[in-house]
Amino acid sequence: MATRVEVDSMGEMEVPADAYYGAQTQRAVLNFPVSGYRFGREFIKALGLVKFAAAEANARLGKLDQKLAALIQKAAREVMDGALDDQFPVDIFQTGSGTSTNMNANEVIANRAIELAGGKIGSKDPVHPNDHVNMGQSSNDVIPTAMHIAAVQGLHRVLMPSLHRLHNALKKKAVAFEDVVKVGRTHLMDATPIRMGQVFSGYAAQISHADRRIMQKVITLRELPIGGTAVGTGINTHPDFAKQVCAIINHETHEAFHEAPDHFEAQHTKDGMVGASGMLKTVAISLSKIANDIRWLSSGPRCGIGELKLPPVQPGSSIMPGKVNPVICESVLMACTQVLGNDATIGYAGALLGNFELHVGMPVIAYNFNESVRILAKACDVFTDKCIEGLTADEQRCNQLIEQSLMLCTPLAPHIGYDKAAKIAKEAYETGKTVREVAIAQKVMPADKLDEVLNVHSMTAPSA
Repeated sequence: MATRVEVDSMGEMEVPADAYYGAQTQRAVLNFPVSGYRFGREFIKALGLVKFAAAEANARLGKLDQKLAALIQKAAREVMDGALDDQFPVDIFQTGSGTSTNMNANEVIANRAIELAGGKIGSKDPVHPNDHVNMGQSSNDVIPTAMHIAAVQGLHRVLMPSLHRLHNALKKKAVAFEDVVKVGRTHLMDATPIRMGQVFSGYAAQISHADRRIMQKVITLRELPIGGTAVGTGINTHPDFAKQVCAIINHETHEAFHEAPDHFEAQHTKDGMVGASGMLKTVAISLSKIANDIRWLSSGPRCGIGELKLPPVQPGSSIMPGKVNPVICESVLMACTQVLGNDATIGYAGALLGNFELHVGMPVIAYNFNESVRILAKACDVFTDKCIEGLTADEQRCNQLIEQSLMLCTPLAPHIGYDKAAKIAKEAYETGKTVREVAIAQKVMPADKLDEVLNVHSMTAPSA
């Protein structure tokens, strides 16, 4: 492989000849061959945006030559647009401040800007990765700023639209199933009747609550650490730099980012990301409840509960012909377990890797958070498209199970007393008869009154 020689503060380093990154990135590639995990599109886009905004802000403030700023912005725009994603080879498990990735961005943007100016890549002329691309910045404020931008953009543009689609699909099923009455189940045992539509309205509400929880966390994540440089004091940067950068970022994203009111909290901790990850965990738990319920309600289909009918999406067995499994529900459940694992990683990193004036767990927090957003969004889309939209209720099966339920004795209790109603339930259980059959045989009340009391639809709402 052809190489070129670049120089950094530690000396010479051979770099692939066609790479835009330089010596510091190559050192990181050699130092951290750990996992093969790389930062994804959202984070690289956010990092490019920070560099784009910093160049313009420094030019506005008279710190950076306008021509150099324009070159940097043009190169940074390519990073933002994804044209240079293959130039970010550094492993996630690197320096905990993300310095290697910050320098990766500085070198790529500098060398691409040099190329645009007709210069020699690696020469640092006319654009220097530190002096120009990183002007007024430190890895310690750039990386957490990119983390917050990527998080907010991922939540708004990736996860929330998928949650909205799922919410709408569940609401439609709640309406479609409104008149289907099924057996309620508590402690895994038969309980009083409930309408299938009521069940699905609960599922829809879970997703609606998830939407609100996201917005609460976005408020915190809109605080950007940029301008704090090394430890939060703002050394080597203009006092108005952060305000200018935030304004430019907002112009590009149509968001409401702002300078963190306390740079020391913003840089010394990652509490905002930890809290937001906890919210993603809650979304995953909500999805798990819904997916788990649906796979149990569709179990059988003849020898299980079988109250729901899943859309058949693929054969379920290599040995049993005709078997159809709840594969979409299982896929969603596994995705949710991954999100829970990611949250555990973020929680441990948040607690153990924040020491004094710098948190050194930022790459692993950023990576796992963005992965959770991506996985949850995709899982919601698959769940909506391949399960919820094609889901139907087996009303005949629901009616059959309702009639067999011993809990039909519950509405009898206000009329004949708890003890007599319990005896009817016990006899029905021991003889295999229905509650209705035993109540008729014992003549506990006139037939027309019994039909009124045992009307299952009336049992799904409060009674006078």
